[in-house]
Amino acid sequence: MKLAIGCDHGGYELKNEIIAHLQEQGHRITDVGCDSPASCDYPIYAKKVTDLIRSGEAELGILICGTGIGMSMAANKEPGIRAALCHDVFSTKATREHNDANVLCMGARVVGPGLALMIVDTFLGTPFSEDERHKRRISYYS
Repeated sequence: MKLAIGCDHGGYELKNEIIAHLQEQGHRITDVGCDSPASCDYPIYAKKVTDLIRSGEAELGILICGTGIGMSMAANKEPGIRAALCHDVFSTKATREHNDANVLCMGARVVGPGLALMIVDTFLGTPFSEDERHKRRISYYS
C-alpha cells in the first residue's frame, strides 16, 4: 500500500517507529517530515500528507503530533480528507468501516508505541464497509 506519513517535533520518535514497522510489512512509505525533534509547525506536515492523498500519490495517510488534535484539525481543512483522531483500536476500526477515514491522526504523548502500532495495523487492515447508509452520511461532507 502507498502511504504518506508526517509529524511535528512531538511525533518525531513515534513516526520513526511506525515507519520501521510499516516497511517490515512491505508498505511503500513517503515520509514528508519532520526530520528532527526540533520545534516545527504541524500544519506544514498535515498539508504535505493531505496533498499526496488528494493527488493519488498515496492511498492513506498517518499524522502524528503531541496530542493528534492539531494534525486532525489541519488535515480536515482539506477537501476530500477525512482525518480521524484515534487513540484506541475500537475507534480506529469504526472510523475506517463507517467513515472511510483516509488519514489517521495520533498523539505521541497520548499513546505509546505498542498501542500506536496496533492502531496503525487496525487502520490499514480495516476496509470501508460500503454500506449505503455510510456512503450517504459521508456524502454530506465529502
